[in-house]
Amino acid sequence: MSKHNALQMFGRSGNPTLNDATFSNFSSSDSIGGGFMTLQGTVNKTGVLLLLVTMSAALTWNLYFESREASAVMPLGIGGAIIGFILAIVTMFKPSWSGITSPAYALAQGLFLGAISAIFESQYEGIVIQAVGLTLGTLSSLLLLYKTGIIKPTENFRLMIVSATMGIALLYTVSIIMNMFGSDIGFIHSNGLFGIGFSLFVVAIAALNLVLDFDFIEQGSEQNAPKYMEWFGAFSLMVTLIWLYLEMLRLLAKLRSR
Repeated sequence: MSKHNALQMFGRSGNPTLNDATFSNFSSSDSIGGGFMTLQGTVNKTGVLLLLVTMSAALTWNLYFESREASAVMPLGIGGAIIGFILAIVTMFKPSWSGITSPAYALAQGLFLGAISAIFESQYEGIVIQAVGLTLGTLSSLLLLYKTGIIKPTENFRLMIVSATMGIALLYTVSIIMNMFGSDIGFIHSNGLFGIGFSLFVVAIAALNLVLDFDFIEQGSEQNAPKYMEWFGAFSLMVTLIWLYLEMLRLLAKLRSR
């Protein structure tokens, strides 16, 4: 497959792991001897990553509830988040390594998710199961809407989601920098109507990114992408799911704190 076709196929998502630069060197020779990407293979690998996330999350979750001290788990959680971020960057630039980096990413992110989930759960009992249920329910619903053609990833749809995702990422980056200097963008964390409205908007954009991920995986399978792209597709879907879950937690916490 030519580079031009690869760019057309993969330049589709607001997910930062799916961009034209990632696939600029993609060629049909990558598939020689390794087979091709399939939908079932990607689904299986997504299941593996979900299992790994759950296993490592259970570690920091149990550690927190044994000690009831955030200080007991936050070093592991923050370390997992940093390592996960580094592994995500590596995977973005080296998709052919995703068979190794994706499981490692899932394990690292699981440490962070377990820690942050336990802290939220200690403040708002039952919030984690609610966030998990809403995340999985959103995943199932959007997959159904995508497969039935009710939601179609048109070029205008992609442009809207990519632009909104980039805007949210920029806003969060500015907020983090401001936090370092003792300031903040108040409405991001506010439990007022504007703050809740903002969280609802972010949840919607994160959820709609799933549609672009589905389209990427389907197109990759139809156009015989290399076998290792199953891991990359599963990794990309995990990035969106983790983002969606965290935004669900934030939204529910705002609602519960009112």
